[in-house]
Amino acid sequence: MNDDTTDTWTLAGRTWRSRLIVGTGKYRDAAQTRAALEASGAEIVTVALRRVDLKAKDNLLSWIDRDRYTLLPNTAGCYTAQDAVRTLRLARELGMADLVKLEVIGDPRTLLPDNEQTLVAAQMLIDEGFTVLPYVSDDPIACRKLAQMGCAAVMPLAAPIGSGMGIRNPHNIRLIVETVGVPVIVDAGVGTASDAAVALELGCTAVLLNTAIAEAKQPEQMAAAMRLGVAAGRLAYLAGRMPVRGYAAASSPTTGAIE
Repeated sequence: MNDDTTDTWTLAGRTWRSRLIVGTGKYRDAAQTRAALEASGAEIVTVALRRVDLKAKDNLLSWIDRDRYTLLPNTAGCYTAQDAVRTLRLARELGMADLVKLEVIGDPRTLLPDNEQTLVAAQMLIDEGFTVLPYVSDDPIACRKLAQMGCAAVMPLAAPIGSGMGIRNPHNIRLIVETVGVPVIVDAGVGTASDAAVALELGCTAVLLNTAIAEAKQPEQMAAAMRLGVAAGRLAYLAGRMPVRGYAAASSPTTGAIE
Protein backbone atom coordinates (compact mmCIF):
# COMPACT_ATOMS: atom_id res chain seq x y z
CA MET A 1 0.00 0.00 0.00
CA ASN A 2 2.00 2.99 1.26
CA ASP A 3 5.05 0.71 1.14
CA ASP A 4 5.55 1.17 -2.62
CA THR A 5 9.19 2.26 -2.73
CA THR A 6 8.78 3.62 -6.28
CA ASP A 7 6.30 6.32 -5.17
CA THR A 8 8.24 8.40 -2.69
CA TRP A 9 8.31 12.06 -1.78
CA THR A 10 10.97 14.43 -0.53
CA LEU A 11 10.92 16.67 2.53
CA ALA A 12 13.85 18.40 4.20
CA GLY A 13 16.31 16.60 1.99
CA ARG A 14 15.02 13.16 2.93
CA THR A 15 12.98 10.64 0.97
CA TRP A 16 9.82 9.26 2.56
CA ARG A 17 7.57 6.35 1.62
CA SER A 18 4.56 6.91 3.88
CA ARG A 19 2.26 9.80 3.03
CA LEU A 20 0.54 9.59 6.40
CA ILE A 21 1.83 11.63 9.35
CA VAL A 22 0.21 10.93 12.70
CA GLY A 23 -0.09 12.63 16.07
CA THR A 24 0.37 11.18 19.53
CA GLY A 25 -2.34 12.87 21.61
CA LYS A 26 -5.69 11.70 23.01
CA TYR A 27 -4.91 7.97 23.15
CA ARG A 28 -5.98 5.88 26.14
CA ASP A 29 -2.45 4.84 27.05
CA ALA A 30 1.02 4.22 25.68
CA ALA A 31 0.15 0.71 24.48
CA GLN A 32 -2.73 1.99 22.37
CA THR A 33 -0.52 4.76 20.97
CA ARG A 34 2.17 2.28 19.97
CA ALA A 35 -0.34 -0.03 18.30
CA ALA A 36 -1.88 2.81 16.29
CA LEU A 37 1.51 4.10 15.17
CA GLU A 38 2.46 0.62 14.02
CA ALA A 39 -0.78 0.12 12.09
CA SER A 40 -0.54 3.53 10.41
CA GLY A 41 2.77 2.80 8.71
CA ALA A 42 3.78 6.40 9.45
CA GLU A 43 7.43 7.45 9.39
CA ILE A 44 6.89 10.93 10.86
CA VAL A 45 5.17 11.37 14.22
CA THR A 46 4.21 14.76 15.61
CA VAL A 47 4.46 15.64 19.30
CA ALA A 48 2.86 18.63 21.04
CA LEU A 49 5.70 19.82 23.25
CA ARG A 50 3.57 22.00 25.51
CA ARG A 51 1.48 18.93 26.41
CA VAL A 52 4.34 16.57 27.25
CA ASP A 53 5.37 16.30 30.90
CA LEU A 54 9.12 16.57 30.38
CA LYS A 55 9.75 15.90 34.09
CA ALA A 56 7.99 12.53 34.02
CA LYS A 57 10.35 9.57 33.69
CA ASP A 58 8.01 7.67 31.37
CA ASN A 59 6.91 10.54 29.15
CA LEU A 60 6.06 10.28 25.48
CA LEU A 61 9.52 11.26 24.32
CA SER A 62 11.13 8.50 26.36
CA TRP A 63 9.48 5.54 24.64
CA ILE A 64 9.01 6.56 21.00
CA ASP A 65 11.57 4.68 18.92
CA ARG A 66 13.55 7.50 17.29
CA ASP A 67 15.37 5.05 15.05
CA ARG A 68 12.01 4.14 13.53
CA TYR A 69 10.07 7.40 13.72
CA THR A 70 11.14 10.94 12.95
CA LEU A 71 9.75 13.22 15.63
CA LEU A 72 8.03 16.38 14.42
CA PRO A 73 7.73 18.74 17.41
CA ASN A 74 4.77 21.08 17.13
CA THR A 75 3.63 24.24 18.85
CA ALA A 76 0.02 23.28 19.65
CA GLY A 77 -1.35 25.62 22.30
CA CYS A 78 0.69 28.65 21.22
CA TYR A 79 -1.17 31.89 20.51
CA THR A 80 1.70 34.20 19.57
CA ALA A 81 4.69 34.00 17.27
CA GLN A 82 6.99 34.51 20.25
CA ASP A 83 5.52 31.57 22.19
CA ALA A 84 5.79 29.30 19.17
CA VAL A 85 9.41 30.22 18.49
CA ARG A 86 10.33 29.78 22.17
CA THR A 87 8.74 26.32 22.20
CA LEU A 88 10.67 25.15 19.15
CA ARG A 89 13.93 26.49 20.52
CA LEU A 90 13.26 24.22 23.49
CA ALA A 91 12.74 21.29 21.12
CA ARG A 92 16.13 21.97 19.60
CA GLU A 93 17.72 22.03 23.05
CA LEU A 94 16.11 18.65 23.79
CA GLY A 95 18.03 17.19 20.86
CA MET A 96 15.22 17.03 18.31
CA ALA A 97 15.90 17.72 14.67
CA ASP A 98 15.22 21.12 13.17
CA LEU A 99 12.20 19.79 11.26
CA VAL A 100 9.26 21.42 13.05
CA LYS A 101 5.52 21.96 12.74
CA LEU A 102 4.56 25.57 13.36
CA GLU A 103 1.09 26.14 14.79
CA VAL A 104 -0.07 29.56 16.00
CA ILE A 105 -3.71 29.55 17.06
CA GLY A 106 -5.85 32.62 16.63
CA ASP A 107 -9.00 31.63 18.51
CA PRO A 108 -9.51 29.18 21.41
CA ARG A 109 -13.04 28.20 20.36
CA THR A 110 -12.36 27.29 16.73
CA LEU A 111 -8.60 26.67 17.03
CA LEU A 112 -8.24 28.26 13.61
CA PRO A 113 -4.72 29.44 12.76
CA ASP A 114 -3.58 33.03 13.02
CA ASN A 115 -2.06 33.44 9.57
CA GLU A 116 -0.43 36.80 10.38
CA GLN A 117 1.37 35.46 13.45
CA THR A 118 2.24 32.28 11.57
CA LEU A 119 4.02 34.30 8.88
CA VAL A 120 5.97 36.22 11.53
CA ALA A 121 6.99 33.06 13.39
CA ALA A 122 7.89 31.22 10.19
CA GLN A 123 10.34 33.94 9.15
CA MET A 124 11.95 33.98 12.59
CA LEU A 125 12.38 30.20 12.59
CA ILE A 126 13.72 30.06 9.03
CA ASP A 127 16.26 32.75 9.94
CA GLU A 128 17.40 30.51 12.83
CA GLY A 129 17.88 27.50 10.56
CA PHE A 130 14.70 25.55 11.28
CA THR A 131 12.92 23.55 8.59
CA VAL A 132 9.38 24.85 8.96
CA LEU A 133 6.07 23.13 8.20
CA PRO A 134 3.35 25.71 8.99
CA TYR A 135 -0.26 24.85 9.88
CA VAL A 136 -2.33 27.46 8.08
CA SER A 137 -5.85 28.13 6.82
CA ASP A 138 -6.82 26.92 3.35
CA ASP A 139 -5.82 30.30 1.92
CA PRO A 140 -3.82 30.02 -1.32
CA ILE A 141 -2.26 33.47 -0.81
CA ALA A 142 -1.01 32.76 2.71
CA CYS A 143 0.32 29.39 1.57
CA ARG A 144 2.12 31.01 -1.37
CA LYS A 145 3.76 33.57 0.93
CA LEU A 146 4.92 30.85 3.34
CA ALA A 147 6.38 28.82 0.48
CA GLN A 148 8.11 31.86 -0.99
CA MET A 149 9.77 32.74 2.31
CA GLY A 150 11.30 29.26 2.47
CA CYS A 151 8.94 26.90 4.30
CA ALA A 152 9.67 23.29 3.34
CA ALA A 153 5.94 22.52 2.98
CA VAL A 154 2.58 24.09 3.75
CA MET A 155 -0.10 22.44 5.88
CA PRO A 156 -3.54 23.86 5.09
CA LEU A 157 -6.43 22.68 7.22
CA ALA A 158 -9.20 20.49 5.86
CA ALA A 159 -11.53 21.70 8.62
CA PRO A 160 -11.13 22.89 12.23
CA ILE A 161 -8.86 20.78 14.44
CA GLY A 162 -10.61 17.73 15.87
CA SER A 163 -13.86 18.38 13.98
CA GLY A 164 -13.72 15.34 11.71
CA MET A 165 -15.66 17.22 9.03
CA GLY A 166 -13.29 16.36 6.19
CA ILE A 167 -12.18 18.73 3.45
CA ARG A 168 -14.63 21.62 3.44
CA ASN A 169 -13.11 23.52 0.52
CA PRO A 170 -11.56 21.17 -2.03
CA HIS A 171 -11.33 23.98 -4.58
CA ASN A 172 -8.95 25.97 -2.36
CA ILE A 173 -6.87 22.89 -1.60
CA ARG A 174 -6.52 22.25 -5.33
CA LEU A 175 -5.49 25.87 -5.88
CA ILE A 176 -2.85 25.58 -3.17
CA VAL A 177 -1.46 22.42 -4.76
CA GLU A 178 -1.25 24.24 -8.10
CA THR A 179 0.33 27.36 -6.61
CA VAL A 180 2.97 26.73 -3.98
CA GLY A 181 5.66 24.52 -5.52
CA VAL A 182 6.34 22.73 -2.21
CA PRO A 183 4.68 19.67 -0.64
CA VAL A 184 1.10 20.28 0.52
CA ILE A 185 0.19 18.32 3.64
CA VAL A 186 -3.47 18.52 4.66
CA ASP A 187 -3.59 19.00 8.42
CA ALA A 188 -6.61 18.99 10.74
CA GLY A 189 -10.25 18.06 10.25
CA VAL A 190 -9.85 14.63 8.67
CA GLY A 191 -12.45 12.27 10.12
CA THR A 192 -12.19 8.98 8.27
CA ALA A 193 -10.28 7.15 5.56
CA SER A 194 -12.32 8.58 2.69
CA ASP A 195 -11.33 12.12 3.78
CA ALA A 196 -7.66 11.14 3.59
CA ALA A 197 -8.24 9.62 0.16
CA VAL A 198 -9.85 12.84 -1.10
CA ALA A 199 -6.81 14.87 0.03
CA LEU A 200 -4.47 12.67 -1.99
CA GLU A 201 -6.85 12.61 -4.97
CA LEU A 202 -6.66 16.41 -5.02
CA GLY A 203 -2.90 16.16 -5.44
CA CYS A 204 -1.78 16.73 -1.86
CA THR A 205 1.53 15.17 -0.95
CA ALA A 206 0.51 13.80 2.43
CA VAL A 207 -1.99 14.01 5.30
CA LEU A 208 -1.41 14.72 8.98
CA LEU A 209 -4.04 13.61 11.49
CA ASN A 210 -4.52 12.59 15.11
CA THR A 211 -8.06 12.76 16.48
CA ALA A 212 -9.56 10.68 13.68
CA ILE A 213 -7.49 7.71 14.86
CA ALA A 214 -7.30 8.38 18.59
CA GLU A 215 -11.07 8.91 19.02
CA ALA A 216 -12.14 6.03 16.79
CA LYS A 217 -13.84 3.13 18.56
CA GLN A 218 -10.96 0.95 17.38
CA PRO A 219 -7.93 3.22 16.91
CA GLU A 220 -5.64 0.52 15.57
CA GLN A 221 -8.16 -0.44 12.89
CA MET A 222 -8.73 3.19 11.96
CA ALA A 223 -4.98 3.73 11.67
CA ALA A 224 -4.82 0.85 9.20
CA ALA A 225 -7.83 2.28 7.33
CA MET A 226 -6.11 5.67 7.06
CA ARG A 227 -3.03 3.98 5.66
CA LEU A 228 -5.15 2.32 2.99
CA GLY A 229 -7.13 5.50 2.32
CA VAL A 230 -3.98 7.51 1.67
CA ALA A 231 -2.64 4.78 -0.60
CA ALA A 232 -5.92 4.60 -2.56
CA GLY A 233 -6.13 8.36 -2.97
CA ARG A 234 -2.57 8.59 -4.21
CA LEU A 235 -3.10 5.75 -6.69
CA ALA A 236 -6.29 7.40 -7.99
CA TYR A 237 -4.44 10.69 -8.43
CA LEU A 238 -1.68 9.00 -10.41
CA ALA A 239 -4.24 7.10 -12.49
CA GLY A 240 -6.06 10.31 -13.48
CA ARG A 241 -9.78 10.40 -12.86
CA MET A 242 -12.38 10.46 -15.60
CA PRO A 243 -13.82 13.88 -16.56
CA VAL A 244 -16.89 15.11 -14.73
CA ARG A 245 -19.82 15.46 -17.15
CA GLY A 246 -23.11 17.24 -16.85
CA TYR A 247 -25.01 14.47 -18.61
CA ALA A 248 -24.98 10.71 -18.87
CA ALA A 249 -22.50 8.92 -21.14
CA ALA A 250 -23.25 5.31 -22.05
CA SER A 251 -20.61 2.86 -20.89
CA SER A 252 -21.40 0.42 -23.71
CA PRO A 253 -20.71 1.24 -27.38
CA THR A 254 -23.75 2.05 -29.52
CA THR A 255 -22.23 0.79 -32.78
CA GLY A 256 -23.34 -2.70 -33.70
CA ALA A 257 -26.27 -2.62 -31.30
CA ILE A 258 -29.12 -5.04 -32.02
CA GLU A 259 -32.15 -3.19 -33.42
